Amino acid sequence: MAKKPLSAWPWENLGSFKYAMHGPLAANVMYSWIYEDSYKHPWCVHILIICALRGFMHQLWNSYNNMLFLGNCRIKQQGVEFKQIDNEWDWDNFILLQGLLATMACLMFPSMDDEFPIWNTKGFITLMLLHVMVSEPLYYWMHRFFHGRYLFTHYHSLHHSSSVPHPFTAGHATFLEHLILSMVIGIPIMGSILMGSGSTSMIYGYVLGFDFMRCMGHSNVEVIHGAIFNKLPFLRYLIYTPTYHSLHHSDMGTNFCLFMPLFDAMWNTLNRNSWQLHNKITSNSGENERVPDFVFLAHIVDVMSAMHIPFVNRSFASIPFSTRMFLLPFWPVTLMILLMMWAWSKTFLHTFYNLRGRLYQTWVVPRFGFQYFLPFAADGINKKIEEAILKADRMGVKVISLAALNKNEALNGGGTLFVNKHPQLKVRVCHGNTLTAAVIVNEIPKDVKEVFLTGSTSKLGRAIALYLCRRRIRVLMLTSSTERFQKIQKEAPADTQNYLVHVTKYQAAQNCKTWIAGKWITPWEQSWAPSGTHFHQFVVPPILASRRDCTYGDLAAMRLPEDVEGLGSCEYKLERGVVHACHAGGAVHQLEGWPHHEIGPIDVDRIDLVWEAALKHGFRPVFQP
Repeated sequence: MAKKPLSAWPWENLGSFKYAMHGPLAANVMYSWIYEDSYKHPWCVHILIICALRGFMHQLWNSYNNMLFLGNCRIKQQGVEFKQIDNEWDWDNFILLQGLLATMACLMFPSMDDEFPIWNTKGFITLMLLHVMVSEPLYYWMHRFFHGRYLFTHYHSLHHSSSVPHPFTAGHATFLEHLILSMVIGIPIMGSILMGSGSTSMIYGYVLGFDFMRCMGHSNVEVIHGAIFNKLPFLRYLIYTPTYHSLHHSDMGTNFCLFMPLFDAMWNTLNRNSWQLHNKITSNSGENERVPDFVFLAHIVDVMSAMHIPFVNRSFASIPFSTRMFLLPFWPVTLMILLMMWAWSKTFLHTFYNLRGRLYQTWVVPRFGFQYFLPFAADGINKKIEEAILKADRMGVKVISLAALNKNEALNGGGTLFVNKHPQLKVRVCHGNTLTAAVIVNEIPKDVKEVFLTGSTSKLGRAIALYLCRRRIRVLMLTSSTERFQKIQKEAPADTQNYLVHVTKYQAAQNCKTWIAGKWITPWEQSWAPSGTHFHQFVVPPILASRRDCTYGDLAAMRLPEDVEGLGSCEYKLERGVVHACHAGGAVHQLEGWPHHEIGPIDVDRIDLVWEAALKHGFRPVFQP
C-alpha cells in the first residue's frame, strides 16, 4: 500500500547521514568561534545545545527504563523485542525536525539574533498560560482526530504499533504528527518571545521539560507513587503518569491528554481504571515480582563490551557486539564506573525473556574477564557467584547456569565448589558444557576422519576427544603432558583408544583440515593449517581469523526456539536470537526438569541425550556441517 502524504520522513533513506542536516549550524558556530569576536547568530549555538540535551534526556530515560536491577514498578511485564527496537530506531527524527524549524523561525525573525535575558518571570507566566490554554486543548483534540479511522490507519497506528511503552516510543510517529507536535510545543515559546518576555531559561526549561514529560509518560516504569495523589488528589488532574498513558495504548478510546488529565475529565474520556491501576502498581512494588525459572549467570568481558547493554544503548545492544569508533570517547568513563562496580556493586539483573510461560533471566557478576586470571581476585569472584546461587535458591529459581569464566575449572571446579559447600541447594547448578560439547561434535561433518584438538585435556577437550574417538575419528590431541593424555586415553573404550593420538607440536596437523581450538592459537600457529581448514572453537576470547584461505566458526551456540518472547538484546558477538551453548544447556536442563546438578567433568554418555533434548524443545544449531 502506497504511503500517504507526510507519513514518511523526508530523510528516511539517509541513514546516519541525516545528522549532516545540522552541519550548517555547526559550521556557523565554528566559523564565529575561530574568526569572530562573538557569535553573530547566537541562536545557532543554542539550537545545537538544546538538540544535544534532548537526545541526552531520552538516553537517560532509556537507561532508567532498562535498569531492571533497580526493582522498579514495571507496568507491562513483557520485554521490548527486536521488531519494536528496529521500528523505533530513528526515534530522534523529531529532534532534527524541530531543530530545522527553530532555524527557520530564527531566520524569519531577525530579532532572534539579540541575546535573551537569562530569566524573565513574566515570560514564564505567559508560557504556562499559553501551554494550558492553547497547547493542551490543541493536542487533545488533534490526538482525538488522529484516532479517527482514516488518520489512525494511515498515520497514528505507527505510534501504537509499539507493544511495550518505552521513552523512545514518544518519538516514534509519522512526519505529519511531529509537524503538529512541533506547533504544539512552539506556540508557548514563540508567543512569549513575540510578546517581548522571552528568556533563555524559559526556552531551555520548556523544551527539556516537555521532553521529560513525554519520556516519563511513555516509560514502562511508574515513577509517581500513588500516595502522592492520595494526599493531594487535585494533582492527578494536573499531571499524568506512565500508568495513565499506558491505558491509552491498551484502551485507545481514553486518556488522550498531553500532560494534564484535566482535559480528559472535561471531555469525558478519562479511563475509570486510571487511579486504581496506578495505586495497584505502586503499592505492590516488588511484592508480586515474578520468580524466574532459569538464570544465566554471566560476567563482563571487557570495558568496550560493557557498553553493549540495553541500559547504556538499547539500539547498540540489539545488534552483535563489535568495537565501534563512537564508543572510544566513553571508554575512560566506563572504566571508572566498572572500577567502582568492582568495589561496591553486587550481581545484577541484566536482561530477560519468556519461553512458553517461563521467565528466563540473565544476571551479571560485576567482574572483567581479566580479573578471573588474577590469583588474589579468585576468592572475591567465587563469593559473588556463591551469593548469586544462594539468592536464586532463596527465590525459588529452578536452574542457574554458569557462563564462561564463572565455571572455570581452576576457579571453582566447574561449580563443584558451591554444590559441595551447600549440599542442601534446591536450585540446580549447571555449567552447560554438555550441550557445548554436543554443539561442537555435531558441527563436524560426517565424512571427517581426523581432527586436530588444542586444549585437549581441558574439561571440554576431554569430552570432545572421548566422543569423537567413539565415532572412529582420529583425534590429534595437542598437549605437553603425557600423563594427562594417558589418563584421558584410558577412559576411552579399549577398541577406540588408538584413535587418540598424542602430539606436542602444531606441525603434526599440517595435513589436517579440521581444527578444534580449545586453547588460544596465534596467527603463526594457525599458519601450519593447510589451505581450506575450518577452525571450530570453544576458546574465550575467540581466536583471530588471520587466514583468508580458511574458515572460522563462532563460539559454540544455539538459536533459541521461535516462540521465544520479549528478547531484544544480543549475547555478546552472537546473532539475534542466538545464545551461547552453555546458556542453552541450562535452559534445556530447566525445560527437561532434570533433578541433578550438571557440574564437574562432562558425562560423555549424556552428550547425545542433551543434544536430542535441545532439538526437541526447538533449539536449533547455528552452524550446519
